[in-house]
Parts: sequence; structure tokens; C-alpha cells
Amino acid sequence: MLSMVKTMSLNGLNGYIVDVQTDITSGMPSFEIIGFPDTIVREAKERVKAAIKNTNVQFPSKKILINLAPANIRKGGSNFDLAIAVGILMALGIIKPRMQNLVFNAVFIGELSLSGKINKVKGILPMCIEARKFGIKIVIIPFENRQEAAIIKDLYIIPVKSLKEVVQYLNEKQEIEKTNFDIEKLLETNINYEIDFSDIKGQENVKRCLEIAAAGFHNCLLIGSPGCGKTMLAKRIQTILPNLTFEEILEITKIHSIAGKLQNKALVTKRPFRDPHYTISNASLVGGGRIPKPGEISLAHNGVLFLDELPEFKRSTLEILRSPIEEKKITINRMAETVTYPSNFMLIASMNPCQCGYYGSEIKKCTCTKNSIKKYLKKVSGPMLDRIDLHIEVQPVKYEKLDSNIKRESSKEIKERVDKARKIQIERYKTQKIYSNSELNLKSLEMYCKLDSKGKKVLEDAFEKFKLSVRAYDKILKIARTIADLDNSTNIKFQHIAEAIQYRSLDTKYFI
Repeated sequence: MLSMVKTMSLNGLNGYIVDVQTDITSGMPSFEIIGFPDTIVREAKERVKAAIKNTNVQFPSKKILINLAPANIRKGGSNFDLAIAVGILMALGIIKPRMQNLVFNAVFIGELSLSGKINKVKGILPMCIEARKFGIKIVIIPFENRQEAAIIKDLYIIPVKSLKEVVQYLNEKQEIEKTNFDIEKLLETNINYEIDFSDIKGQENVKRCLEIAAAGFHNCLLIGSPGCGKTMLAKRIQTILPNLTFEEILEITKIHSIAGKLQNKALVTKRPFRDPHYTISNASLVGGGRIPKPGEISLAHNGVLFLDELPEFKRSTLEILRSPIEEKKITINRMAETVTYPSNFMLIASMNPCQCGYYGSEIKKCTCTKNSIKKYLKKVSGPMLDRIDLHIEVQPVKYEKLDSNIKRESSKEIKERVDKARKIQIERYKTQKIYSNSELNLKSLEMYCKLDSKGKKVLEDAFEKFKLSVRAYDKILKIARTIADLDNSTNIKFQHIAEAIQYRSLDTKYFI
């Protein structure tokens, strides 16, 4: 007997329907899965066989052939188990024909244990979103994935715990309630951080720089001697970033779902802050593996990627960041498939100016030779450095600042200014699908970053003095636009462009 059920598979964040076609005939007992399955899918034979037996159903001693269509796309993952088992039970008549119409208009997603229990799988949210695009109305998923999938309002989500429960539901012997999810209540929840900018004494110039970075979603590099507070400052930037929109929440949650990073959360409501160690491999940073999975730069999408001790990262690792920083996405090519993941992150990096950490310091003498300093700084290439919008020197805090009881500005106060500046940008670019000044292209720069004669003159002088590249010139205009937005100014004024230039002057001190 022949049966067919549907399931879903993913290529990156894009999904497609897989038809699980089952044919059971007389002949030499066998169980084959065809349709370009990988090792995990081929192993489904043993999981499905044991699960059916432990559901008190006699597994047939017949020739069983499973075809996963379309056959020209490689199938990977354990989420096909449930669909294969349902297809076999339909072909055997265990699931009655009167329910075949429901089965035909539903997708089945889940991994089977040997006992018949249905286990949680990765990527449920993007699969449910893609299923909705194909007109699917019913999705039968593992019970543990119910909250993640229930945020898609137009789908009838059926969470199941075991194969036996699926059979009883399809045969109308058991009712399973649809899972509901209160998205509005979750979005109204305030995000609390244990860290705050008010914790940091002094460093007002660095706080100002990070405020500009947050307002325009600009990349930023902090340079300073050991112990001056670079890491403390960088980690607090997440506390002043604008709240996520629902569209951004969905994008981030889809990526984290595929990577299996959701744990017991239904949605990621906080902007990601990823801080990988400098020993990280290329594949872990940008994504990869036999079946390409998201790397740190995609897990940081719409959030922050913090690279502490920047020169300690392998140079090859840093160089592969150049394209994602510009393109806001990463394409991973493997023999089995090619996938593209979004990677629109804010890069915050910190570094010492030399190996001992005290080159250029006023409080301690540097013990490094000129050659070792040059070698250390050369670990960060010119093209990589050029892609970082803001460069700021972090000086050690003086004792009078540490001993001061002056009230310091909180993250909440800084965030209010950041939010106002970001609202100005969203309103200005609402017809261009741009959400921040860092995303401006060349045509938009000419339209929104016009300078008066005084501003043009100071930028021209800086361009010649600091030997700036064309990319650095564009970055200064974008930074000036953000400073003007923080100042609630429609036009970029002389003081805005002058402040923006200051954040590109460290090239001369350290890197030339």
C-alpha cells in the first residue's frame, strides 16, 4: 500500500516541503530510505522500527521503501523520523483512511526515541514560518517545542509527546489542545541587566563614543593599556541598545533555533551579545560544518559581536570578517549545499597597543622593542581596521575620579538619547529598508549627509592630514550624521563633523 505525508526541511533560514512517500509491498523483508538522505536520516530506519514496535504495533515483515522528495536535495537531520513513522502506519492501515485528508494537509516534525517518545528538534520556528508560506495550516511537533512554534498565529500547532499519542489523535481517539502564546505580554516584559554604565567611574569620552556607536549601530575599537576598563565598557553597550522590534526578534530567534541555542526560551527578546574567545576556529566564528550551521557572527545578528584582545585572534580568522561586515550576511559553501545566514552585527573590539600593553602610556614605560610593537599591531590589517567606524583610546582612570562621589549617568539615561536618535533614523529611512546610519549606501550618503562649506573644509584637511581612505571618508560622514541625530539636528554642523574626525585620529598614533 502507498501513502504520503509531509514534513519540512531547511536550507539556511529558507525551508521547503519534503514529501515522505511510503510503499509497502510483499517480498523479501527490507527497509530502505532513498531521496538523497544523509547518515542521520538513514539511521532513522532503526529509530522508527523500534518506536513502532514499542507503540504496540507489529512491525511488518515486508518490503518497505521510503522516498524523500524532491530527491535532488540532500536531506539532513532527525526531524524526518515522525513523518516516516506516520507514513508507514498509514500504509499499514493503522491510521484510518478517513483521517488521510487531515494528514495530507499537515506537516509532521519530530525525532523519535526508541521507546516511541518524540524528542525536541532544532529549527522548529523557521520550519513553521516556512510551512505557513506554503499554505500549511496544521503542524504536528514535539511537545517541548510547543512555545517556540506557537508564536506563529496562523498555524494550528499540535504538540505531541509520543508516537502513540499521534496515532490516537489522527484516529480521533484523543483530543490535543492547540498551544497558545501571549506574544504581547512577553514583549511588554522589561529587560533587566546586572551591569550598568553608572558602575564605571570616569571614562566620559569613551562612554560618549559608545553612545554614538549604539545610536548609529557603528563598529567600534577600544585601545588602551591593561586594566583601564576596556572590557567593562564594551560589555555595557548592550544596556543602551534600542529594544528589538518584533521582526528583529523573529529573525534572531530563527537563527538561534537552528543553532539549538534557545534552550527553554520561546523567543530571544534581548539583543545578542556574543564574546567568543580568541582561540575560536574559523568555522565556529562564521559558521560551517558538514551541514552548515550559524556561527558567532550570525548568532550576533541584530546585536553585538565583542572581540576582546583583537590582535590575539588568528589573522586569517579576522580577515574572513571583512566581507560579512560589509555585506551583512555570510554565504557558506559545502559539497552538500550552499547556505546564507544574516550577520548584521555591531563589532566592538578591544586591544592593547603592544604586547606588554603600555606603548603610548603616560603612567608606565613600555618594555617592547619597535619591531615587536610593529609586529603586534600588524596582526590587525589595514583593511580590517578601516572597516571599524570609531576608534577610541581608553586611558587609565585617575585617583580623584575613583575617589569621587559624583553621580554618574545610568544606562537608562543614555538609552533614552539613543532611542530618540534611532527613531529619527527609522523615520528618515522608512522607504529604503534602512534602520540605522551605518547602513547608508553611497547614494544615501549624498542625500542625507550634506555638509556646509565649513564642514567640507575641515573634512578635506583631515582627509589630507590623516591620509584617509575613501571608506574612512564615508565612515566619518555616517558618524557625523549619527552625532547630529543625537543632537536632534536636521543638518550636519561643523561641530558634528569635527567630533566625528576625532574618532579616526588614532590611525596616526598607533598604526602608521
